[in-house]
Formats: sequence, C-alpha cells, structure tokens
Amino acid sequence: MLLNVSHLTCSFRIAGREVPIVDDVSFQLREGACLALVGESGCGKSMTALSLLRLLPRGGRITGGSVEFLGKDLLKYSVPQMYGVRGSEISMIFQEPMTSLNPVMRVGDQVMEAVLLHEKVSKQAARERGIELFKRVGIPDAAARFDTYPHQMSGGLKQRVMIAMALVTRPKVLLADEPTTALDVTIQAQIIEALRELQRDFQTAVLLITHDLGVVNQIADDIAVMYAGRIVEQGARRTLLGHPQHPYTRGLLGALPGRAGPKARLAEIQGNVPSPKSWPSGCRFRPRCPLAHNECEVHVPQLTQVGQNRTGVACFAVQPGAAGVFSDDSKENTHEL
Repeated sequence: MLLNVSHLTCSFRIAGREVPIVDDVSFQLREGACLALVGESGCGKSMTALSLLRLLPRGGRITGGSVEFLGKDLLKYSVPQMYGVRGSEISMIFQEPMTSLNPVMRVGDQVMEAVLLHEKVSKQAARERGIELFKRVGIPDAAARFDTYPHQMSGGLKQRVMIAMALVTRPKVLLADEPTTALDVTIQAQIIEALRELQRDFQTAVLLITHDLGVVNQIADDIAVMYAGRIVEQGARRTLLGHPQHPYTRGLLGALPGRAGPKARLAEIQGNVPSPKSWPSGCRFRPRCPLAHNECEVHVPQLTQVGQNRTGVACFAVQPGAAGVFSDDSKENTHEL
C-alpha cells in the first residue's frame, strides 16, 4: 500500500482544552488510485490533508495515529526529512489558487522552483519540463504564459498552474484540495479531465478533497465520507454512490438535484453541523439522524464491514456482514450520479 493512514488524530486548543478536529481517521491509498474524501465544509477534510504533510496551522498538533508512506511513518520524520517529502514525493494543490501563488513572481519561476529545489537539473531543463506540463494541463500558448504573473491569468488558468506546480516533480501522491472550486462547469470539466490524464500517465495516487459529489463520480475509485472530524462510511465509488448505508451519506445524496427524479423535492438533513467546541457524545451525527437511539448517545460507532465489497460503515443501525438497514436492492439508489 502506497499510503496507509491509521487512527490519525489532530487537535487544536479551544477554550482551554484540546479539541480533536480530525478524530481517529484511517484510510489507505493505492498507487494510481483516487480516493475522494467528501463531506460538508468544516468537517475536517482539509485538516486531514495538511496533517499528512505536517503543515497544520498555528495551534494545531497531531496527537495520535500514524501516516505510513512507502512503509515509513511520516509522523516520525525530522523537519529536514519532511522537506524532502513535501513537493517531491507528496504534492498538494491548495484550495485557493488566487492566494497560493506568489503575486510578485512569474508563474513559470514558481513551477521551476519546485523542480530546482528537489532535483539536480539545469534551469533550462526545469523550464522545458514546466512548459511541457503547462501544455499537458491545457494552458494555451504555454511558453508565453510561463513568463506571466498570476494577476494576468484567469482563475481557471491559475488552477491549471497549481496542478502543473504540484505534478512537475512527478510525485507519488497528490493531495488535491477542492481543485475545481469557484470554476464554471466547462472549466471544471477540463480541469478534471487534465487530472485524470496526468494521474493515468504518471500513476500518481490522488487524495481528492471535495464536497462536490458530481466531481467525485467522474474521477474517484473509492470514497470516504467525513462528518464532524470522523469517517462515517468508506467504500468503492460505485457501491457507495449506488447503495449508501450511513444516514449522513444518504442525506448528502438525497440533497442532489435530480437524484430522486426531475420533479422530486430535494431532501434536507435537519439541523446543523456541530461546532468542535461542542461535539455531541457518542455518534456526532446523532442530533440530526432519523435512526438515532439510546446507544448512539453513549457509544462511538466504529467502521464495520457491511455487505460484499463494503469497506465500512460507522452506524449502530447497520448490522455487521449484512446488507444494512438500506438494502442494496433498493431501486431508488441503484443509479449513479
């Protein structure tokens, strides 16, 4: 396994106490595969990715678990060792290209910097590789664009530059944090297609962080659904989208336009996502869950194997080894997005 994240927990000090923002999270990432980490804003997706690279904001710290990359725990690496991993072996596309690019440096220089930092190549070789990657991600007139500044580019082009910057060192793992946010549908489709081609050609494993299930359906092999800092359901894309088991997953899918039919009323998940300062006891989805009962208030549900090819569901209403409370034969859920 290329990347094995086990019981990862990161906490922030809030109101005088340690509060877990990412809580006991585990998943695996295979070479060349794409795992989508999905959920509402504020559920801990981005913090999970930043934890993998040990780039947590001020006040955050990793308090448990392991992050094994090629069999070695990155949480035990020294700071200089992590410098050798970041941007070389594991790269990240950050959520906001407008603020992630240095406004006073030409975009080409920023892409070349990643190569020159990690490899012993000439500036000309780095430039040629960068321009070639600009072409691969669909930047028109790549050689000329290479020497422009960020303010001279549209949001879609900046996002393509971020992808080129992340992939120019040919990393084994790419962390893509909302790579299509704020882009129109046409540009979004182009970005997704570019990512798919580069992933296939370089055999790069991708951890895709998003709340857009339409994007997930286009690119992901597997899905992990996150709620309030915990993973509540994991599985292969086709299985999870076709036959969701956790009430939260079903709620997310039920809220998609057209999911239940062209004239159907959109489903609504009652209530709001809780604040980390006041996580509910037991199952954190309990206050919003139509299936909640007494056990949900007292105990924390663990990911449990459910049905054939199911990675896991953290819900007391779903029985181990069974098809679950929501049958895989349910006609309303047998189609993809």
